[in-house]
Amino acid sequence: MNVGIIGSGTMGSGIAQVAATSGCSVKLYDTNQEALDKAKANLEKILNRLIEKGRIDSKEKSRIQDNISYVDSLKELADSNLTIEAIIENLDIKKKVFSELERYVSDDSIIASNTSSLSIASIASSLQKPDRCIGIHFFNPAPLMKLVEVIPAVQTSKAVLDASVETIKSWKKTVAVAKDTPGFIVNRVARPFYGESLRIYEEGIADFATIDHSLKTCGGFKMGPFELMDFIGNDVNYTVTETVFTAFYFDPRYKPSFTQKRFAEAGYLGRKSGKGYYDYSEAAMKPEPTQDIELSQSIFDRVLVMLINEAADALFLNIASAEDIDNAMTKGVNYPKGLLAWADEKGIDWCVTKLDELYNEYHEDRYRCSPLLRKMNRENKKFFN
Repeated sequence: MNVGIIGSGTMGSGIAQVAATSGCSVKLYDTNQEALDKAKANLEKILNRLIEKGRIDSKEKSRIQDNISYVDSLKELADSNLTIEAIIENLDIKKKVFSELERYVSDDSIIASNTSSLSIASIASSLQKPDRCIGIHFFNPAPLMKLVEVIPAVQTSKAVLDASVETIKSWKKTVAVAKDTPGFIVNRVARPFYGESLRIYEEGIADFATIDHSLKTCGGFKMGPFELMDFIGNDVNYTVTETVFTAFYFDPRYKPSFTQKRFAEAGYLGRKSGKGYYDYSEAAMKPEPTQDIELSQSIFDRVLVMLINEAADALFLNIASAEDIDNAMTKGVNYPKGLLAWADEKGIDWCVTKLDELYNEYHEDRYRCSPLLRKMNRENKKFFN
């Protein structure tokens, strides 16, 4: 299979590695020759590390490298059966690139976007054959993260959806098929992990370190929300939040935080800038969390129930199946459990009671309970039997 990748940044290069490892003939395209050279050098380092760890041998390294060629002309992707775009999250730029690409590839070639939050239908509208367009969203780092969200637009043909799912599965990835709505599955369902944690901080209930400690010790999350936002970059995370908020017609559930906005404006972007919610300079001392079991449990319960509510609402609105929603969160962002399975474990009645307590305290639509949770509670049902 011939695969074209547009954009040789971290994500594009990672997808190229995945496809090449699976035996595809890959052409990695970028307008910047320096970026292509950097991508080639980075792949060399990555494969050498895999040899050191005993994951591959030198023969396998050569095979993967030989499967990737680096090109600086979009015309070079003409023979691609599948092209995946992984460039800047700008709708106008993506449309322009897709429109140009379509002039070179065959009529049955699939054109996909790796966008994390933009409308696939809107991207597809730039094509003469919009039924060939689909969203194929990898998670960073692409070679390591198991999940890939596959998002058909309203224009996408069933044949293109089926072929895309089959291809990604052949690359040894777990596929979650999602409806073309803002944030798809992961970036929609995960919003409360950040948003509710920021709200807890803004209310003065706990500091960053205590909130992170609560989610890790009580919930088993590998990273707390503030550690994770610093890792992702406050500018990136804030932009996604703002995009989802706007795309959902300013639904208060996705309301951005002024704290995060100010940190981003101040240049406190996290690890990449040396300072975010934490100070990453050599001399910095990491703050100690407040050791209060009751407080930690309260913080965790509040964030968890908001996450469960978002997952339940995604199922209620047919964004994805229950299995795909839980797979997306465990394999896409390494949650310790699927949120719907977690709801079954905690009890649907517990979820409804907690949400109603929050709504009664704040009287904000942000805390409205999903109709699906209420219905399941009345009927004494679970998400999984």
